[in-house]
Amino acid sequence: MIGVVGAGAFGTALAVTLAKNGHPVRLWARNTEHIAEMERTRRNETRLPGIALPDGVTVTPNSADLNGASAILLSLPMQSLGAFLAMQGHMLESPWLVACCKGIDLKSLTGPVEMIRQARPTCRAAMLTGPSFAADIARGLPTALTLAGGDEALQTLLSTPTLRLYRSDDTVGAELGGAMKNVIAIAAGIVIGAGLGDSARAALMTRGYAEMLRFALALGARAETLAGLSGLGDLVLTCTSQQSRNFRFGHALGSGQGFDPMVTVEGLATARAVAAVAHRLQIDMPITAMIAALVENRITLPQAIQALMSRPLKQE
Repeated sequence: MIGVVGAGAFGTALAVTLAKNGHPVRLWARNTEHIAEMERTRRNETRLPGIALPDGVTVTPNSADLNGASAILLSLPMQSLGAFLAMQGHMLESPWLVACCKGIDLKSLTGPVEMIRQARPTCRAAMLTGPSFAADIARGLPTALTLAGGDEALQTLLSTPTLRLYRSDDTVGAELGGAMKNVIAIAAGIVIGAGLGDSARAALMTRGYAEMLRFALALGARAETLAGLSGLGDLVLTCTSQQSRNFRFGHALGSGQGFDPMVTVEGLATARAVAAVAHRLQIDMPITAMIAALVENRITLPQAIQALMSRPLKQE
């Protein structure tokens, strides 16, 4: 049995693809009305429309029902993970707790793997990250992800015919790549929403990747991790697709449109967290600093664009 915490789009998609591969899956959700609706319709129309839940998926409000799972996947928003682990983490009994969220916690300024290790030191912590959209995974479209910190047995357990996992022992690089690409995706959305064009987006992505690499290396990550699925691969996907919530948010901001406040945009909190760490370590990260300043209403959008375009000329 495999446990999944969080019945959002990504958690539901993982439950669907793993159940289709023959695993019994217990999917934990917080809202009892939501659970009743999913059990009645065998769908999660509010989060993942058009996808049927296989018979192997059981939805539960009791996290203790996940005990005994070969692995428990934690598919919660990054800023909710700490509270969940503090309140219910002690009830999770499994050899593996696998983070399936991307970002840096604003309170602790740590990534999800470290948060799991601190909350449940008796469990092994890993992270599943990389270029993926929930709808693609649920529909069985080919997807490749990074499994950071996991062993070969966990890789085999969580792989399916359409979900290919690559192992890495660089959890820091995987965490930071998955977190920071959301910040750059917001900036890319702003560029397109403001009508600055695809050439400007390509430049933004390139300079954004340089920021990601600079920051990650300073915190002990390896360059090849950032060049892989959890870094460059995820960056390309989220900076170029309207399926990306971070890109859509940036696009709305750049075009002066409203954005649904109920939609989770992980890059907003990540920008603030990364900017704080970068300031402390004196790492130059102008794009991240711009997004953080916009989020905190310290600058306007025209001021942010002007600040980036007026930076000193230098060697690449």
